[in-house]
Amino acid sequence: MVLVSGVAAVSFAILGCASVPPAADSADNDSIDVVSAGWNGHHDGWNDGYYDWRDEESDSDDSDAGVSSDDEESASDSDEGTGEGAGEGEAPVGEEPVAQQPVVEETPIDETPVEETPVEETPVEETPVEATPVVATPAAETPVVEAPAEASVAAEYPMHTNIIATTFWVGEIFNPDLSDGSQVCSTYDSNWAANWSGVSRDVVPSSAGGCAGSPTGGCDGVATFSGDTITDCSTEARTAANDYFPSQGTPKENPFYLDLPYDDLNDSTAFGERCEVIPWASADPGNCDNGEHSYMKNRWVAITGPNGATCYGQIQDAGPSHDDMYHDKEYVFGSSDAQPAQGEFNNAGMDVSPALNGCLGFGSLNGDGDSVSWQFVDDAQVPAGPWKRVVTTSGVSN
Repeated sequence: MVLVSGVAAVSFAILGCASVPPAADSADNDSIDVVSAGWNGHHDGWNDGYYDWRDEESDSDDSDAGVSSDDEESASDSDEGTGEGAGEGEAPVGEEPVAQQPVVEETPIDETPVEETPVEETPVEETPVEATPVVATPAAETPVVEAPAEASVAAEYPMHTNIIATTFWVGEIFNPDLSDGSQVCSTYDSNWAANWSGVSRDVVPSSAGGCAGSPTGGCDGVATFSGDTITDCSTEARTAANDYFPSQGTPKENPFYLDLPYDDLNDSTAFGERCEVIPWASADPGNCDNGEHSYMKNRWVAITGPNGATCYGQIQDAGPSHDDMYHDKEYVFGSSDAQPAQGEFNNAGMDVSPALNGCLGFGSLNGDGDSVSWQFVDDAQVPAGPWKRVVTTSGVSN
Protein backbone atom coordinates (compact mmCIF):
# COMPACT_ATOMS: atom_id res chain seq x y z
CA MET A 1 0.00 0.00 0.00
CA VAL A 2 2.97 2.30 0.10
CA LEU A 3 2.76 2.74 -3.65
CA VAL A 4 -0.97 3.27 -3.50
CA SER A 5 -0.64 5.71 -0.62
CA GLY A 6 2.01 7.55 -2.54
CA VAL A 7 -0.29 7.74 -5.56
CA ALA A 8 -3.12 8.95 -3.39
CA ALA A 9 -0.89 11.59 -1.91
CA VAL A 10 0.14 12.73 -5.37
CA SER A 11 -3.51 12.80 -6.46
CA PHE A 12 -4.46 15.03 -3.56
CA ALA A 13 -1.61 17.33 -4.29
CA ILE A 14 -2.64 17.61 -7.95
CA LEU A 15 -6.24 18.35 -7.13
CA GLY A 16 -5.19 21.07 -4.70
CA CYS A 17 -7.59 19.74 -2.05
CA ALA A 18 -5.01 18.80 0.66
CA SER A 19 -1.35 19.32 1.34
CA VAL A 20 1.00 16.43 1.02
CA PRO A 21 2.25 15.47 4.51
CA PRO A 22 5.97 15.36 5.05
CA ALA A 23 7.53 12.04 4.22
CA ALA A 24 7.82 9.68 7.24
CA ASP A 25 10.87 8.03 5.95
CA SER A 26 13.06 7.73 2.94
CA ALA A 27 11.23 4.66 1.81
CA ASP A 28 8.05 6.65 1.42
CA ASN A 29 9.90 9.38 -0.51
CA ASP A 30 11.45 6.79 -2.71
CA SER A 31 7.98 5.47 -3.42
CA ILE A 32 6.81 8.88 -4.39
CA ASP A 33 9.79 9.31 -6.72
CA VAL A 34 8.98 5.98 -8.28
CA VAL A 35 5.41 7.11 -8.83
CA SER A 36 6.57 10.36 -10.37
CA ALA A 37 8.87 8.50 -12.69
CA GLY A 38 6.08 6.15 -13.52
CA TRP A 39 3.81 9.13 -14.25
CA ASN A 40 6.23 10.79 -16.54
CA GLY A 41 7.30 7.69 -18.34
CA HIS A 42 4.11 5.72 -18.43
CA HIS A 43 1.17 8.06 -18.47
CA ASP A 44 -1.26 5.43 -19.67
CA GLY A 45 -0.14 2.88 -17.01
CA TRP A 46 -0.67 5.43 -14.25
CA ASN A 47 -4.16 6.12 -15.42
CA ASP A 48 -4.93 2.39 -15.22
CA GLY A 49 -3.47 2.12 -11.69
CA TYR A 50 -5.26 5.26 -10.62
CA TYR A 51 -8.66 4.09 -11.67
CA ASP A 52 -8.03 0.62 -10.12
CA TRP A 53 -7.18 2.29 -6.82
CA ARG A 54 -10.26 4.50 -6.99
CA ASP A 55 -12.40 1.40 -7.38
CA GLU A 56 -10.83 -0.23 -4.28
CA GLU A 57 -11.43 2.91 -2.21
CA SER A 58 -15.03 3.42 -3.33
CA ASP A 59 -16.40 2.05 -0.04
CA SER A 60 -14.23 4.33 2.06
CA ASP A 61 -15.43 7.63 3.41
CA ASP A 62 -15.00 10.27 0.71
CA SER A 63 -14.56 12.92 3.28
CA ASP A 64 -11.28 11.35 4.44
CA ALA A 65 -9.79 12.06 1.09
CA GLY A 66 -11.53 15.50 0.88
CA VAL A 67 -12.51 14.92 -2.77
CA SER A 68 -15.84 13.77 -4.25
CA SER A 69 -16.00 11.32 -7.06
CA ASP A 70 -17.16 14.13 -9.37
CA ASP A 71 -14.17 16.22 -8.34
CA GLU A 72 -11.91 13.29 -9.05
CA GLU A 73 -13.32 12.91 -12.48
CA SER A 74 -12.89 16.61 -13.11
CA ALA A 75 -9.32 16.41 -11.84
CA SER A 76 -8.69 13.39 -14.03
CA ASP A 77 -10.14 15.20 -17.03
CA SER A 78 -8.01 18.21 -16.22
CA ASP A 79 -4.90 16.11 -16.01
CA GLU A 80 -5.66 14.39 -19.26
CA GLY A 81 -6.35 17.70 -20.98
CA THR A 82 -3.02 19.18 -19.97
CA GLY A 83 -1.00 16.34 -21.37
CA GLU A 84 1.60 17.05 -18.64
CA GLY A 85 3.03 14.56 -16.05
CA ALA A 86 2.00 14.54 -12.36
CA GLY A 87 5.46 15.66 -11.44
CA GLU A 88 4.68 19.16 -12.62
CA GLY A 89 1.72 19.43 -10.26
CA GLU A 90 3.68 18.02 -7.29
CA ALA A 91 5.35 20.54 -4.97
CA PRO A 92 9.09 19.93 -4.39
CA VAL A 93 10.09 18.83 -0.92
CA GLY A 94 10.29 21.66 1.57
CA GLU A 95 8.23 24.06 -0.62
CA GLU A 96 4.59 24.99 -0.18
CA PRO A 97 2.52 23.58 -3.02
CA VAL A 98 0.64 26.06 -5.23
CA ALA A 99 -3.07 25.72 -4.86
CA GLN A 100 -4.80 25.24 -8.18
CA GLN A 101 -8.13 26.84 -8.93
CA PRO A 102 -11.02 24.43 -9.22
CA VAL A 103 -12.10 23.77 -12.75
CA VAL A 104 -15.49 25.24 -13.47
CA GLU A 105 -17.54 23.11 -15.74
CA GLU A 106 -18.58 25.14 -18.73
CA THR A 107 -22.21 25.07 -19.66
CA PRO A 108 -22.38 24.18 -23.33
CA ILE A 109 -23.93 26.83 -25.55
CA ASP A 110 -26.98 25.72 -27.38
CA GLU A 111 -25.85 26.19 -30.89
CA THR A 112 -29.15 25.75 -32.62
CA PRO A 113 -28.61 26.63 -36.27
CA VAL A 114 -30.56 29.68 -37.29
CA GLU A 115 -32.48 29.04 -40.43
CA GLU A 116 -31.75 31.83 -42.79
CA THR A 117 -34.63 32.98 -44.89
CA PRO A 118 -33.28 33.52 -48.37
CA VAL A 119 -33.77 37.02 -49.64
CA GLU A 120 -35.54 37.01 -52.92
CA GLU A 121 -33.58 39.13 -55.30
CA THR A 122 -35.77 40.98 -57.69
CA PRO A 123 -33.83 41.37 -60.91
CA VAL A 124 -33.36 44.99 -61.85
CA GLU A 125 -34.39 45.53 -65.41
CA GLU A 126 -31.81 47.68 -67.04
CA THR A 127 -33.26 50.07 -69.51
CA PRO A 128 -30.70 50.52 -72.22
CA VAL A 129 -29.63 54.11 -72.54
CA GLU A 130 -29.90 55.23 -76.08
CA ALA A 131 -26.60 56.69 -76.98
CA THR A 132 -27.01 59.94 -78.78
CA PRO A 133 -24.40 60.03 -81.48
CA VAL A 134 -22.09 62.95 -81.21
CA VAL A 135 -22.01 64.60 -84.49
CA ALA A 136 -18.80 66.31 -85.05
CA THR A 137 -19.64 69.51 -86.63
CA PRO A 138 -16.77 70.55 -88.63
CA ALA A 139 -15.50 74.02 -87.97
CA ALA A 140 -16.66 76.41 -90.59
CA GLU A 141 -13.70 77.47 -92.67
CA THR A 142 -13.68 80.92 -94.16
CA PRO A 143 -12.47 80.54 -97.74
CA VAL A 144 -9.33 82.42 -98.47
CA VAL A 145 -9.83 84.37 -101.65
CA GLU A 146 -6.68 85.35 -103.44
CA ALA A 147 -7.20 88.84 -104.68
CA PRO A 148 -5.77 89.78 -108.06
CA ALA A 149 -2.65 91.89 -108.24
CA GLU A 150 -4.64 95.12 -108.42
CA ALA A 151 -6.12 94.42 -104.98
CA SER A 152 -3.00 96.00 -103.51
CA VAL A 153 -4.42 99.40 -104.50
CA ALA A 154 -8.02 98.63 -103.48
CA ALA A 155 -7.75 100.98 -100.50
CA GLU A 156 -7.01 103.83 -102.91
CA TYR A 157 -10.38 103.61 -104.63
CA PRO A 158 -12.24 106.72 -103.40
CA MET A 159 -15.94 107.00 -102.66
CA HIS A 160 -17.95 109.37 -104.84
CA THR A 161 -21.06 110.82 -103.22
CA ASN A 162 -24.20 112.68 -104.28
CA ILE A 163 -23.83 111.80 -107.93
CA ILE A 164 -26.84 112.17 -110.22
CA ALA A 165 -27.50 108.97 -112.14
CA THR A 166 -29.72 108.50 -115.17
CA THR A 167 -30.95 105.30 -116.83
CA PHE A 168 -29.98 103.83 -120.20
CA TRP A 169 -30.42 100.35 -121.71
CA VAL A 170 -29.22 98.12 -124.53
CA GLY A 171 -31.12 98.74 -127.81
CA GLU A 172 -32.28 102.23 -126.81
CA ILE A 173 -32.18 104.83 -129.59
CA PHE A 174 -31.77 108.11 -127.76
CA ASN A 175 -30.92 110.26 -130.78
CA PRO A 176 -30.21 108.52 -134.07
CA ASP A 177 -28.52 111.63 -135.46
CA LEU A 178 -25.78 111.59 -132.79
CA SER A 179 -22.78 109.31 -132.80
CA ASP A 180 -23.45 108.44 -129.21
CA GLY A 181 -27.24 108.70 -129.38
CA SER A 182 -27.97 104.98 -129.74
CA GLN A 183 -27.32 102.04 -127.46
CA VAL A 184 -27.30 99.50 -130.28
CA CYS A 185 -23.54 99.80 -129.98
CA SER A 186 -21.17 100.93 -127.23
CA THR A 187 -17.74 102.53 -127.25
CA TYR A 188 -16.24 99.09 -126.53
CA ASP A 189 -18.51 96.84 -128.64
CA SER A 190 -19.97 97.82 -132.00
CA ASN A 191 -22.30 94.79 -131.80
CA TRP A 192 -23.40 95.37 -128.24
CA ALA A 193 -27.18 94.84 -128.71
CA ALA A 194 -26.65 91.61 -130.60
CA ASN A 195 -23.93 90.26 -128.31
CA TRP A 196 -25.83 91.16 -125.17
CA SER A 197 -29.23 89.76 -126.25
CA GLY A 198 -28.31 87.10 -128.79
CA VAL A 199 -30.80 88.68 -131.21
CA SER A 200 -29.80 90.03 -134.63
CA ARG A 201 -32.59 90.79 -137.12
CA ASP A 202 -31.47 93.84 -139.03
CA VAL A 203 -28.69 96.44 -139.21
CA VAL A 204 -28.41 100.14 -138.59
CA PRO A 205 -28.42 102.02 -141.95
CA SER A 206 -25.05 103.24 -143.13
CA SER A 207 -26.43 106.78 -143.22
CA ALA A 208 -27.09 106.81 -139.47
CA GLY A 209 -25.10 109.18 -137.32
CA GLY A 210 -24.18 106.48 -134.89
CA CYS A 211 -23.65 102.71 -134.86
CA ALA A 212 -23.90 102.51 -138.64
CA GLY A 213 -23.87 98.89 -139.80
CA SER A 214 -24.43 97.46 -136.27
CA PRO A 215 -26.90 94.58 -135.96
CA THR A 216 -30.28 95.41 -134.41
CA GLY A 217 -33.03 93.49 -132.68
CA GLY A 218 -31.57 93.20 -129.23
CA CYS A 219 -33.35 95.17 -126.50
CA ASP A 220 -33.01 95.28 -122.71
CA GLY A 221 -36.70 96.05 -122.35
CA VAL A 222 -39.79 95.74 -124.48
CA ALA A 223 -39.09 95.65 -128.23
CA THR A 224 -41.53 96.54 -131.03
CA PHE A 225 -40.85 95.28 -134.55
CA SER A 226 -42.08 95.99 -138.06
CA GLY A 227 -40.99 92.91 -139.90
CA ASP A 228 -37.34 92.46 -138.89
CA THR A 229 -36.88 96.11 -138.19
CA ILE A 230 -37.07 97.18 -134.56
CA THR A 231 -39.14 100.31 -134.27
CA ASP A 232 -39.00 100.79 -130.50
CA CYS A 233 -37.11 99.52 -127.45
CA SER A 234 -38.62 100.83 -124.23
CA THR A 235 -37.61 100.23 -120.64
CA GLU A 236 -39.68 98.47 -117.99
CA ALA A 237 -39.81 98.23 -114.23
CA ARG A 238 -37.67 95.49 -112.66
CA THR A 239 -38.28 93.61 -109.45
CA ALA A 240 -36.36 91.32 -107.13
CA ALA A 241 -38.83 88.53 -107.90
CA ASN A 242 -37.12 88.14 -111.27
CA ASP A 243 -33.62 89.15 -110.12
CA TYR A 244 -34.26 92.44 -111.95
CA PHE A 245 -33.89 90.64 -115.29
CA PRO A 246 -35.87 91.69 -118.39
CA SER A 247 -39.23 90.10 -119.05
CA GLN A 248 -38.40 89.19 -122.64
CA GLY A 249 -35.76 86.51 -122.66
CA THR A 250 -32.57 85.91 -120.71
CA PRO A 251 -29.59 88.01 -121.76
CA LYS A 252 -26.25 86.54 -122.79
CA GLU A 253 -24.37 89.17 -120.82
CA ASN A 254 -24.84 90.87 -117.47
CA PRO A 255 -28.01 93.01 -117.17
CA PHE A 256 -26.33 94.90 -114.29
CA TYR A 257 -24.25 97.36 -116.28
CA LEU A 258 -23.36 101.09 -116.21
CA ASP A 259 -21.15 103.71 -117.78
CA LEU A 260 -18.79 106.47 -116.56
CA PRO A 261 -17.46 109.50 -118.51
CA TYR A 262 -14.02 108.09 -119.20
CA ASP A 263 -13.45 106.42 -122.59
CA ASP A 264 -9.96 104.90 -122.39
CA LEU A 265 -10.27 103.43 -125.89
CA ASN A 266 -11.70 106.03 -128.32
CA ASP A 267 -10.96 109.32 -126.56
CA SER A 268 -7.41 110.23 -127.52
CA THR A 269 -6.72 112.11 -124.28
CA ALA A 270 -7.97 109.30 -122.12
CA PHE A 271 -6.16 106.69 -124.16
CA GLY A 272 -2.86 108.53 -123.87
CA GLU A 273 -2.95 108.89 -120.08
CA ARG A 274 -4.88 105.79 -119.01
CA CYS A 275 -1.92 103.89 -117.62
CA GLU A 276 -1.08 106.92 -115.49
CA VAL A 277 -4.52 107.61 -114.06
CA ILE A 278 -6.30 104.22 -113.95
CA PRO A 279 -5.17 102.62 -110.64
CA TRP A 280 -5.31 98.94 -111.76
CA ALA A 281 -3.60 99.54 -115.11
CA SER A 282 -0.19 99.20 -113.46
CA ALA A 283 -0.92 95.49 -112.97
CA ASP A 284 -1.08 95.07 -116.76
CA PRO A 285 1.36 97.57 -118.29
CA GLY A 286 1.76 95.56 -121.48
CA ASN A 287 -1.60 96.76 -122.80
CA CYS A 288 -1.08 100.47 -122.26
CA ASP A 289 -0.62 101.07 -126.01
CA ASN A 290 -2.95 98.29 -127.17
CA GLY A 291 -5.83 99.88 -129.14
CA GLU A 292 -7.85 96.65 -128.83
CA HIS A 293 -7.79 96.57 -125.05
CA SER A 294 -9.77 98.57 -122.48
CA TYR A 295 -8.97 98.85 -118.79
CA MET A 296 -12.50 100.10 -118.12
CA LYS A 297 -14.70 97.47 -119.81
CA ASN A 298 -16.13 94.84 -117.43
CA ARG A 299 -14.79 96.69 -114.38
CA TRP A 300 -16.94 96.23 -111.22
CA VAL A 301 -18.49 99.21 -109.40
CA ALA A 302 -20.35 99.21 -106.09
CA ILE A 303 -23.33 101.60 -106.03
CA THR A 304 -25.53 102.63 -103.11
CA GLY A 305 -28.95 103.93 -104.19
CA PRO A 306 -31.82 106.01 -102.80
CA ASN A 307 -33.21 102.93 -101.00
CA GLY A 308 -29.93 102.40 -99.12
CA ALA A 309 -29.17 99.16 -100.96
CA THR A 310 -25.74 98.52 -102.44
CA CYS A 311 -25.81 96.81 -105.81
CA TYR A 312 -23.01 95.92 -108.19
CA GLY A 313 -22.58 96.36 -111.91
CA GLN A 314 -19.98 96.19 -114.70
CA ILE A 315 -18.87 99.05 -116.94
CA GLN A 316 -19.94 98.48 -120.57
CA ASP A 317 -19.91 101.99 -122.07
CA ALA A 318 -18.70 105.57 -121.56
CA GLY A 319 -20.99 108.44 -120.52
CA PRO A 320 -22.96 110.44 -119.80
CA SER A 321 -21.01 113.12 -121.64
CA HIS A 322 -20.75 114.87 -124.99
CA ASP A 323 -18.29 116.08 -127.55
CA ASP A 324 -14.73 115.57 -126.33
CA MET A 325 -15.54 115.40 -122.62
CA TYR A 326 -14.94 111.64 -122.19
CA HIS A 327 -11.78 111.93 -120.15
CA ASP A 328 -13.00 113.33 -116.81
CA LYS A 329 -10.20 111.81 -114.72
CA GLU A 330 -10.65 114.24 -111.78
CA TYR A 331 -14.18 113.03 -111.21
CA VAL A 332 -13.77 109.36 -112.15
CA PHE A 333 -10.45 108.63 -110.42
CA GLY A 334 -9.91 111.64 -108.16
CA SER A 335 -9.94 111.47 -104.38
CA SER A 336 -11.50 114.89 -103.76
CA ASP A 337 -15.11 113.69 -104.30
CA ALA A 338 -15.39 116.01 -107.28
CA GLN A 339 -18.57 116.39 -109.30
CA PRO A 340 -18.66 115.57 -113.04
CA ALA A 341 -17.39 118.22 -115.48
CA GLN A 342 -19.62 117.62 -118.52
CA GLY A 343 -22.51 119.88 -117.33
CA GLU A 344 -25.44 118.36 -119.26
CA PHE A 345 -28.29 115.92 -118.33
CA ASN A 346 -28.54 117.53 -114.91
CA ASN A 347 -24.76 117.08 -114.72
CA ALA A 348 -25.23 113.34 -114.33
CA GLY A 349 -22.10 111.38 -113.58
CA MET A 350 -23.38 107.87 -114.33
CA ASP A 351 -25.87 105.93 -116.42
CA VAL A 352 -27.27 102.72 -114.96
CA SER A 353 -29.20 99.82 -116.53
CA PRO A 354 -32.88 99.03 -115.80
CA ALA A 355 -31.71 96.19 -113.50
CA LEU A 356 -29.65 98.61 -111.40
CA ASN A 357 -32.46 101.17 -111.52
CA GLY A 358 -34.79 98.67 -109.85
CA CYS A 359 -32.16 97.28 -107.45
CA LEU A 360 -31.19 100.77 -106.21
CA GLY A 361 -34.78 101.93 -105.80
CA PHE A 362 -34.82 104.79 -108.28
CA GLY A 363 -37.93 106.95 -108.21
CA SER A 364 -38.17 107.11 -111.99
CA LEU A 365 -37.66 104.55 -114.75
CA ASN A 366 -35.99 107.13 -116.98
CA GLY A 367 -35.40 110.29 -114.97
CA ASP A 368 -32.46 112.42 -113.92
CA GLY A 369 -33.28 113.16 -110.31
CA ASP A 370 -31.87 110.13 -108.45
CA SER A 371 -28.55 110.36 -106.59
CA VAL A 372 -26.10 107.61 -105.74
CA SER A 373 -22.74 107.00 -104.11
CA TRP A 374 -20.23 104.72 -105.79
CA GLN A 375 -16.68 103.41 -105.87
CA PHE A 376 -14.59 100.90 -107.84
CA VAL A 377 -14.14 97.43 -106.39
CA ASP A 378 -11.96 94.48 -107.31
CA ASP A 379 -13.45 91.22 -108.56
CA ALA A 380 -12.80 89.46 -105.25
CA GLN A 381 -14.77 92.12 -103.36
CA VAL A 382 -17.99 91.51 -105.25
CA PRO A 383 -20.42 89.47 -103.13
CA ALA A 384 -22.94 86.98 -104.39
CA GLY A 385 -26.11 88.49 -105.81
CA PRO A 386 -28.24 88.69 -108.96
CA TRP A 387 -25.44 90.68 -110.58
CA LYS A 388 -23.37 87.49 -110.65
CA ARG A 389 -26.04 85.38 -112.32
CA VAL A 390 -24.58 86.34 -115.72
CA VAL A 391 -21.13 87.96 -115.76
CA THR A 392 -19.75 89.68 -118.84
CA THR A 393 -16.24 88.62 -119.83
CA SER A 394 -16.11 89.62 -123.51
CA GLY A 395 -13.41 92.03 -124.62
CA VAL A 396 -13.35 94.88 -127.05
CA SER A 397 -15.26 94.21 -130.30
CA ASN A 398 -15.10 96.99 -132.88
